[in-house]
Amino acid sequence: MMNNTALVLGATGGIGGEMVRQLLAAGWQVRALSRGEPPSPRNDGVTWLRGDAMAGADVLAASAGCSVIVHAVNPPGYRDWDKLVLPMLDNTIAAAQAQGATIVLPGTVYNYGDDAFPVLTEESPQHPATRKGAIRVELEARLERAASAGKARVLIVRAGDFFGPHAGNSWFAQGLVKPGQPVRSITYPGKQGIGHQWSYLPDVARTMVALLAMRDSLPPFARFHLAGHWDQDGRQMTDAIARVVAQATGGTPRVKAFAWWLMALAAPFVVTLRELREMRYLWQTPVRMDNAKLLAALGHEPHTPLEAAVKATLEGMGNLRA
Repeated sequence: MMNNTALVLGATGGIGGEMVRQLLAAGWQVRALSRGEPPSPRNDGVTWLRGDAMAGADVLAASAGCSVIVHAVNPPGYRDWDKLVLPMLDNTIAAAQAQGATIVLPGTVYNYGDDAFPVLTEESPQHPATRKGAIRVELEARLERAASAGKARVLIVRAGDFFGPHAGNSWFAQGLVKPGQPVRSITYPGKQGIGHQWSYLPDVARTMVALLAMRDSLPPFARFHLAGHWDQDGRQMTDAIARVVAQATGGTPRVKAFAWWLMALAAPFVVTLRELREMRYLWQTPVRMDNAKLLAALGHEPHTPLEAAVKATLEGMGNLRA
């Protein structure tokens, strides 16, 4: 089925919301599943449906007539991954098989371990170092089995740490700066001199939409890596934030180290902090993605200059208001 109707699960989140915007811009008909009242405004061009990604019947009904299901739903605050992530995916797989649809999954680096670092290709071994990583491996394995069965197709696009105007659940918004507040300081979680990969959400979504336009020529189980923004020493991102803030406000924020020791003290009592602390290893070693396969298929990777991307992100988060 090659119609241009897509169902987005997780449409109120960072990557899900950006996929909604980019699909609409590319002329797609977009449906979105929401457990509560749909967000305002309601004249956004989206068909909002009430339903829960944990309810198979809701996902199946919402997907009727869709050629694409974007699976961008995650448990809030990284909580209950072991109870929610795989059942939600199984519902998406069942719906995609019923419709003969393509599943789009925003991928991560969680499913890789030390033996695959520092440069990751789509074929790098997946030996995760964390519990969430193991779940990601199983998640992709189930998608591969579904594609092999011939009733659904799969497109996985893996990227680095998200940032963007609407990426609330991200290291940028939860660690580096505080949304809605003037930026007087920047808290950086990584080691000095250690590279880190970032991905601007609109670029990620544009890549996915471009790949969807050629999905009939892709393998049934297709995986691609984005290069995004490579910060070779941990200073490119903080310097860009400082420049944007200085240009907008005249002030220069200072850079300080992230208090991992404080997170260690609070983690036993705060689930979100405990889950974030599990990913500390990704800030202690350089992890970079090779996008050669994407360039061979698409010919380019959508790429917004870092300073422009940072400015849009800070504006969207309310950090540059007078």
